[in-house]
Amino acid sequence: MENTPSEVKSHNILVLGAGELGMPVLRNLARRAKDSDGAKISVLLRESAVESGDPAKQRDIAEIREAGIEIVLADLVNDTIDELASLFSGYDTVIGCVGYAAGINTPMKLAKAALQSGIPRYFPWQFGVDFEAIGRGGPQDIFDAQLDVRELLRSQDKMEWVIISTGMFMSYLFEPEFGVVDLKNDEVRALGSLETAVTLTTPEDIGKLTAAIVFFEPTIRNEIVFLAGDTVTYGEVADKLEASLGRPFKRSVWTVPFLMDELAKTPNDMMAKYRAAFAIGRGVSWDKAGTFNDREGIAVTELPDLIDAELREKQPSL
Repeated sequence: MENTPSEVKSHNILVLGAGELGMPVLRNLARRAKDSDGAKISVLLRESAVESGDPAKQRDIAEIREAGIEIVLADLVNDTIDELASLFSGYDTVIGCVGYAAGINTPMKLAKAALQSGIPRYFPWQFGVDFEAIGRGGPQDIFDAQLDVRELLRSQDKMEWVIISTGMFMSYLFEPEFGVVDLKNDEVRALGSLETAVTLTTPEDIGKLTAAIVFFEPTIRNEIVFLAGDTVTYGEVADKLEASLGRPFKRSVWTVPFLMDELAKTPNDMMAKYRAAFAIGRGVSWDKAGTFNDREGIAVTELPDLIDAELREKQPSL
């Protein structure tokens, strides 16, 4: 099976979720669908999200409707595998964009529902790091759950799958709660060491590249596709901040032993799990050369681009 070309095409696509990643994926799929004969895009949302009075959510709902994307109501967390499988069966491709907020057991639940549904093609929520290179038993237990999903997908030959590895969302690097880039105090706290590297990609680029992968010819099947907006060390993060913002940044290091000790104090802290996992440095970075976007010559946002666009304009005037 692995050596034969795929005859599966994505025409009737269901995207699960419309959050930070789901919206860029939907936006770009809708654009691509216009050039693909008969392609239709749908999105699965909770009823509470559609009826929410939150202005940001209502803007997203309006954009979805204006793009001609059909809204399907369901609950990925509370609906059963049988219920989800029945819903998925009306599509030829399902793309998971709900993220980890849905819970550690949801990725496997959705994979089982996809397999049971009989759909020909599935893109699981695996938009992150190289879980195989990291291995099992690390500080972030969600990574082990993702390896379980990969084992299930590889154990069967009824459904084709595509996994997209993106590294860390580039904006996550600047989340105050994450603590790596402290703009208030002009400090970069390296995870592991200043030489530890991390691959970063913006959700907007992931959306654009995911749409390109979905409609790529010949059809991509049973493959892990690597993307990269930029791959940098934490020392280089400080260098690029200084170059773009024109002020010095202090460099400090959160070592692996320190972060593991911090995690032991708060073992359920999601940020503490991520900090420790990225500090170990295994499977969280790869060379940009040879990635899908590099091979196809698709322009992506690099770290200095994001700093210039998002941070320079927010600098206090001197």
